Amino acid sequence: MSTAAMLRAAGVGLGDEVIVPAFGDVEVAEAVTLAGGLPVFADIDPGTYCLDPVAVAAAVTGRTAAVVAVHRFGRPADVPGLLEVGRRHGLLVLQEGESEEPYDEIAQRRQRAAFLDERLKGVTTPEATVGHTYQQYVVRVPGNGRPDRDAFARALRARGVDCRVPVKTPVHRLPEFRRCVSLPETERAADETLALPVDASLTKRDMQRIVAACNALGGLLQPAL
Repeated sequence: MSTAAMLRAAGVGLGDEVIVPAFGDVEVAEAVTLAGGLPVFADIDPGTYCLDPVAVAAAVTGRTAAVVAVHRFGRPADVPGLLEVGRRHGLLVLQEGESEEPYDEIAQRRQRAAFLDERLKGVTTPEATVGHTYQQYVVRVPGNGRPDRDAFARALRARGVDCRVPVKTPVHRLPEFRRCVSLPETERAADETLALPVDASLTKRDMQRIVAACNALGGLLQPAL
């Protein structure tokens, strides 16, 4: 069942607010609109990139009917924390899951992620939390008032590393959903995150090339004097 269908089945309709993340795909906000509701954006936890229960609680109003928790990059959202917010305020909490994958493929991605965790320098590697399947291996390239992440990505691609920006534009910046809302962690994540390859098809030599390319670019991350 689609998110819009689940919302309609739960009685969410015209005028109801539904709290969703802005860091990610636009489809969740569109599903709220299709159900007749109004998407309200709350900030993310900087470690998980999923909705922060504290931010969700702060976004609740008398018109809030539901929360949609989105699992991001293979890392589960804080569903217990969000359910507690829902219990306190009488809200429906729905989950937008990521597609299930074969165990062997997940195990190989975790192995490659561990390889990168141990060797990468100059970037912030993802937290190795329980249940992380590494659908995407997302690092942070901190900025110094310059577009360091973008320069870093271009330099990696020039060295043959197939990296990509996971969320180019947060949903609250899009014209159809533009909101005057403070989402500092969402903004920071959109500016700093970069997904490195951890596909099961990658060889050890491929992984070594990724590490060598990233570590050779550490100078891009040094603060300007």
